[in-house]
Parts: sequence; structure tokens; C-alpha cells
Amino acid sequence: MIGFGAIGRSIADVFLREPVPGHELSVICVRPHQVAEARDILPASTKVTTSAADLLEAGPTLLIEAASQAAVAEVGVRALSAGCDLYVLSTGALADDTLRAALKAAALKSGTRIAIPAGALAGFRALLSMRQASLTSVVYTSTKPPLAWLGTPAEAAFDLAGLTAPAVVFDGSAAEAALRFPRNANLAAAVALAGLGFERTVVRLVADPSTEENSGRIQAEGAVGRLDLTLSGRAAASNPKTSEITGMSVIAALRNGAGPIVFV
Repeated sequence: MIGFGAIGRSIADVFLREPVPGHELSVICVRPHQVAEARDILPASTKVTTSAADLLEAGPTLLIEAASQAAVAEVGVRALSAGCDLYVLSTGALADDTLRAALKAAALKSGTRIAIPAGALAGFRALLSMRQASLTSVVYTSTKPPLAWLGTPAEAAFDLAGLTAPAVVFDGSAAEAALRFPRNANLAAAVALAGLGFERTVVRLVADPSTEENSGRIQAEGAVGRLDLTLSGRAAASNPKTSEITGMSVIAALRNGAGPIVFV
């Protein structure tokens, strides 16, 4: 795994408490200031490194990216080319057409896969099914407390601390949302990949002072029907930009693939 922030830490905690059959956390790449904490928490059998090169030299067969869009760009192609499946949580990186094409080419050449866990959202299977029968529109709305939008373009345009009513801080395409809000709108990219693509998927980002939760809503229409689904959950204590359930979606994906009954 690469990344030991709120998401990476939650994945490691659950994995160590309830190991996934057929999987071992063999190596983790962390930031220099996280080395001591990682070594204190993780078993001696898990190699802790600060180098992406060391991570790949360990020869993992599956790499969980829980770091950043930059990490996807740095290690994605090399991991896939080395025969390693790649689980991507910073899916906003895939809004970059050149990077996405390079990752797909590497996966096809090496017979590996790029997997996108559900994160803090649901409904991807429904979107994929609707896409087979003339999906016509998809709108994704992400609502978070105002302070979760600190450090984003919303901070310059709105008085986030002084909001008294919900404010739409962004309304545009999934491509623009994923690249302008790299730590807040990764799910916008996942919705786009499952549905109508980056340019035709409409994304609305909302700062709502009346909520303490993060929520994602998919509204889609097509020839076979309509989808309107919302998933709300607690923000991670150490990072309000992400939801606690995000890391759990990785564990769920691993368990699903390892179990005798598989949800597809």
C-alpha cells in the first residue's frame, strides 16, 4: 500500500484486526514523518519504506493507492507493468486523459487490472447497467461541511466559516471537478468512469453548514429507468475531506474477491 493518512491508516487497522484470506500487507510506503508510527503499529513482517521504488522492488501482486493523485501518476504505470494489480482511491487522477491512457495500456500489456473501490459512494453497478441501455444524464452531488472545503478554490470564493445556508462551490464537468478539487472530488471521477464520461457527467459540490457528514448523491436517467441514490457518513476524524467508509470499501472489495460468493 502507498499512503498512511486517514484512509491508509484505516485500511491497515482493519486489515490487521481482521486479515483478508489470501492477502498479506507486505510493504507500505509512507511519508518520512510517519515512519515511526507505522513501524510501531504494523507487524515486523510488513516492510515500511518512504520510497516508491522500494515499494515496487518488494514485488507486490496488488497495490492499494491511498495517497494522492500524484502517487497514481508516480507509481501507477510502473506497478501495472510489473504485474501488479492497482487499486485506485485517488480516482481524480484518471481525469487526466494522458495518464488514463498510459495506465490502461500498461494494464492491457501486462494482464493486470485497475480496480476502483466504491469509496464513500454506492450505485456504480446500477450506473454500469444503465450505461448498456442508453444512459442519458448523470448528476453527482457531493455535500460536505464548509470547513471540509478549506484549501480548495472554494476558500477564495466563499466565506466558508461564515456560511449560514448551503452554497454550491462548484458546478461543472467531472473532468474539471476532479482536477480542481483533487482531495475532495475523487468520486466525481469514479462516477464519470462508470457512467457518461468526464465531460458529460455534471458535478455539483456543496458546502452545507447544517451538516456534519459527507454525502454523495447520484441522479441518473436512461432508457431503462432512473437512479437516485444518496450515501451519507461521518467524515474521517483526522481528515474532514474524506469519509470513514472510504477505507472500508477497499477491505470490502478484497473480501468480495476472496470469498466463495462474489457480488458482481
